Amino acid sequence: MPDAPVVVRPAHRTRWRAQLLIVLGLSLGQSAVYSVVQLLDKATQAPLAQGKSTLNARLSPREYFDLVYQLLDILFSLVPVALALYFVWEAIGRRGWRAPFARLGLDLRRPGRDVLYGLGLFLAMGIPSLGLYWLGRVLGITTSIIPSGLDKYWWTVPVLILSAIREALLEETIVVGFMLGWLRRLGWGTGAAFAASSILRGSYHLYQGIGPFFGNAVMGLVFCWVYRRYGRVMPLVIAHALLDTFAFVGFSLLGKAIGLG
Repeated sequence: MPDAPVVVRPAHRTRWRAQLLIVLGLSLGQSAVYSVVQLLDKATQAPLAQGKSTLNARLSPREYFDLVYQLLDILFSLVPVALALYFVWEAIGRRGWRAPFARLGLDLRRPGRDVLYGLGLFLAMGIPSLGLYWLGRVLGITTSIIPSGLDKYWWTVPVLILSAIREALLEETIVVGFMLGWLRRLGWGTGAAFAASSILRGSYHLYQGIGPFFGNAVMGLVFCWVYRRYGRVMPLVIAHALLDTFAFVGFSLLGKAIGLG
């Protein structure tokens, strides 16, 4: 379940604030800063409509070194998730290693309902996302997005699926479960916390253009509401992983055939 109302002790404010800033600075907060700089870089070179954003880029021209680099990148980018879970574990009294997963609803206690809600969110977010991308391209405020820049090897699809799961775990655990909980501890109201989480989600997509900022910010508001309503991160992870898997793998398999990329 989401965190119960917390009596904020002044002695704890500095520690909680530092923990939140450290996790964000190592992960999505850092990505947001880079994303703003990349947006300015693209916008000052040419109109955004002429820009291109590759989400899963090749890391080496050599097949098996590329595979190793991709797997290492996925592994080490999840370290901030482990750090966030550690801070949750510490905050709730270190009651066993499963406790932080249960607190955030990032476990397998309710697989049927989690999958059902995840599928619902996937369907609710998928079509509007495509529409917003199309509108952004028409308005010239969104770059051309290339979901996969990987060469076609035997391992390409499995790596893209792992990348989708990585993005889902990283974003939903940190920007929803952890961030909302820590802002609550710091005395933020629900509306302000939702807004901060959603703006951050939009900000680290700014390198794709203005359109993805608004689209992801709206998705963030929906995901925050679902988390507060049902108290579980897992449906959000499932929905996000499905969205990215369909984008990454679908583009990798069909992109060239339908004239994309």
